[in-house]
Amino acid sequence: MSDPVGKLPSELDQLPDRDTEETAEWAASLDAVAQAAGTRRAEYLLRRTLQHAEAAGLALPKLLETDYVNTIPTAAEPEFPGDEAMEARITAWNRWNAAAMVTRGSKYGVGGHIATFASAAWLYETGFQHFFRGKEADGSGDQLYIQGHASPGIYARAFLDGRISEQQLDNFRQESGGNGLPSYPHPRRLPWLWEFPTVSMGLGPLSAIYQARFNRYLQNRNIKDTANSHVWAFLGDGEMDEPESTAALALASREQLDNLTFVINCNLQRLDGPVRANFRVVQELEAQFRGAGWNVIKTLWGSAWDELFQLDTTGALVRRLREVPDAQFQTYATRDVAYIRQHFFGANAELVQLAGVLSDAKIAECFHTSRGGHEPRKVYAAYKAALEHKGAPTVILAQTVKGYTLGAGFESKNANHQMKKLTIDEFKSMRDKLGLPIPDSAFEGGQVPYGHPGANSPEVQYLNERRAALGGPAPARKVHHVALPAPADRSFAPLIKGSGKQEMATTMAFVRLVKDLMRDKETGKRWVPIVPDEARTFGMESLFPSAGIYSPLGQTYEPVDRDQLMYYKEAKDGQILNEGITEAGAMADFIAACTSYATHGEPMIPFYIFYSMFGWQRTADQMWQLADQLGKGFIVGATAGRTTLTGEGLQHADGHSHLIASTNPASLNYDPAFAYEIAVIVKDGLRRMYGEQPEDVFYYLTVYNEPKVQPAMPEGVEEGILKGLYRFNQASDLENAPAADAAKIQLMASGTAIHWILEAQALLAADWNVAADVWSATSWGELRRDALECDEALLRGEVRTPYVTRALEGAAGPVLAVSDWMRQVPDQISQWVEQDYTSLGTDGFGLSDTREGARRHFGVDAQSIVVAALAQLARRGEVPASAVKEARERYGL
Repeated sequence: MSDPVGKLPSELDQLPDRDTEETAEWAASLDAVAQAAGTRRAEYLLRRTLQHAEAAGLALPKLLETDYVNTIPTAAEPEFPGDEAMEARITAWNRWNAAAMVTRGSKYGVGGHIATFASAAWLYETGFQHFFRGKEADGSGDQLYIQGHASPGIYARAFLDGRISEQQLDNFRQESGGNGLPSYPHPRRLPWLWEFPTVSMGLGPLSAIYQARFNRYLQNRNIKDTANSHVWAFLGDGEMDEPESTAALALASREQLDNLTFVINCNLQRLDGPVRANFRVVQELEAQFRGAGWNVIKTLWGSAWDELFQLDTTGALVRRLREVPDAQFQTYATRDVAYIRQHFFGANAELVQLAGVLSDAKIAECFHTSRGGHEPRKVYAAYKAALEHKGAPTVILAQTVKGYTLGAGFESKNANHQMKKLTIDEFKSMRDKLGLPIPDSAFEGGQVPYGHPGANSPEVQYLNERRAALGGPAPARKVHHVALPAPADRSFAPLIKGSGKQEMATTMAFVRLVKDLMRDKETGKRWVPIVPDEARTFGMESLFPSAGIYSPLGQTYEPVDRDQLMYYKEAKDGQILNEGITEAGAMADFIAACTSYATHGEPMIPFYIFYSMFGWQRTADQMWQLADQLGKGFIVGATAGRTTLTGEGLQHADGHSHLIASTNPASLNYDPAFAYEIAVIVKDGLRRMYGEQPEDVFYYLTVYNEPKVQPAMPEGVEEGILKGLYRFNQASDLENAPAADAAKIQLMASGTAIHWILEAQALLAADWNVAADVWSATSWGELRRDALECDEALLRGEVRTPYVTRALEGAAGPVLAVSDWMRQVPDQISQWVEQDYTSLGTDGFGLSDTREGARRHFGVDAQSIVVAALAQLARRGEVPASAVKEARERYGL
């Protein structure tokens, strides 16, 4: 094979060159420019040509980086429509009160962040004055994902418009006494203001993408007109290091989510120091977003830089800006002009010449404070361009100075994230810089005052007029409750009556129930099935042709299985969200659907089904986000338990998700054993979450892939199913019941373990003359929740008996609890069980084996349960001690 080195690219191209002479002329022209004007000129021409080609829509690879300058030059900025002086005064008041609130709170040791909002104030204020649509506008308004550390500035603005009182500002981060403000955007803590919790970094950008996508889902399914809703996500450049921040960038561009804008505050600092100390985070982010297909707008330099760029006739300044790493530029912002002249302009003769015509004041202004993110005209131009861009989402990279206007002690300092207060002298200096009419006498007593121009002041009138024009206050969360009618009983009937002689896994029972519920005329369209690419594993392929898989493009190809009954059908109005292999993405989808009742006034009923091991363990942070956002829906952990998923082994064997789920106060956790239990739980869940008096809870159900005969529902067990425990049968019900004077024990199990204790019940009766009653524990967590509430009531002087205590009252013998989970799961209720209590579980790591082999390994199969039961009875003297050894030998344990 010949060596291709040195050959023209066209010679290596697979496509034939139809005009080699023309190609040679282009190459020769480029060579001539490089020889005559230098390689820098040749590079410039190539970049400009590629930019022109991109703008013209030619199918060429995009430039991943552009020059380190503003995307929108000053000459191309649109006319600013507002009163810039008035908006500057409003912003000054917000800056002041944000800093005052945190400083005043610092004396109580509650902390707070000042520098983030100080750098981003104009990014927010320009949006509030001119772009962010409120809830009173047509449709649902805009969705705002506020950067968590900027919350003081949002509270300050709500104080200015009268929605928050001075007392509330003083109770920042002090909520327990009432009338306080949460530290960050927490909808559960301040549900009239915050829509989205964002401070768990990385979840804001991920959720914003899926919210924008869900808006389109509602639109394409003709549920809600969301055409005028725009999603704005405010992020920090340091936050972009979180993997969740960039996990779904390709999804946003692939689905052309031009209803989405990221605003990344590039103050070049994260929590401990520079974001990219030796590199340039702005250029890195530009390449990352452009490579993913986003429209990128860089708003880097303030108007003071215009003179410098006009003088840069050789491109030396632009090249130097691309060379300087973030940490060095941060240093320039804190050093004197002499240092900047030496270390920045002294890099080459061209820059020395340029600096020679610049005054010290100009250099200080440019390098210390003049950033695009601090100028409303430049921010306005970027936002307007973002809204006008079609066919792709937009990211705005806005450069700012962290701690801007807070004084030299804060600005661009590595430690400013941990700095929680200003001194009185620093406040007075800030007051003078902002031009606020706050007299020295207001600082008497050493306390910094809040500032307000007055409810009837021109500033407040202007603010309210702008918000009225844009559809009301923002941010704001409003719930217009729409109760959903209960589905017809016929949807639940097949599970209630059982499966006869046919075996059915509880996973299939749940899918069958939802499939029937999706046919309901009233609420069927509101179901949102969500699955991360294993729908067939869970038996959901029957939903493909009937419900369709959502795709904004519909189906542009002929599926390979089109001639089959359950073929892979994608549709623009598809109901299923099949997310690919991304549990985090599926959870973000779920959260958007769970909170549609508030975001859009359209209650949706999502169920997110996944491998049990890959839910809470992987995305528990998002489960807390779901709870904080007051989401409602069904999370379904399928192929649940440590031993039911045969052969997959350790990383697939879930024995602890119910333990993790029990830590979330909003999660109602059930481990149903039978199909009818699923029917009862889902029916009541629909009532509790979507009925006349909706609760801010969500459900976690675990279902199993082990086919079993599903019995019909016994009479009178509904209450026990929902509260968490009921007696499924008694020893006296057995065909060969033990003698009346036989030793007695209570066997209790959840989920698939019910079948092990039923077998153990029969063995105890036949082989050992032991009478065992069988109990189905549908929810260890709900039993514990009820018991804790009873304990709390007792401290108030109310005597209440826990349900689990009442249910087991009078039950003879000890209690043995068994599950396919770690023993801590059933042990949650032990202190409220009056009988002797012990448990069996699947503690330790999972392993690859058959179900029978794994259960024998963990000591939870029927024979092991018999031995454990005999051991309990032997300790009480109710069976001979020798029975334990004899049983082990008989069963080969």
